[in-house]
Amino acid sequence: MYLEIVSPEATLFAGEVVSVTVPGINGDFQMLSNHAPIVSLLQQGTVKIQGNVSIDEAFEDKFSKGSNGETVLPINSGTIEMKDNKVIVLAD
Repeated sequence: MYLEIVSPEATLFAGEVVSVTVPGINGDFQMLSNHAPIVSLLQQGTVKIQGNVSIDEAFEDKFSKGSNGETVLPINSGTIEMKDNKVIVLAD
């Protein structure tokens, strides 16, 4: 599936991933390929990305590696939309 993470400053990441886990307002949830369409608010926490993730050099300082090898991005809040195997995270 295709993931795009957009902040007010720039698009932090865009590319194919295996899964993404986000901090929903009712708890963390994960999306895999062919997930049902969804729109949700996000709260403070971390976005966890599984897959062969290549981060642009300009934004490497915003991401880190998690304990399970996933790529992690801390956020304060945001929204997420998934439709037709494309996930868009608007992160603050």
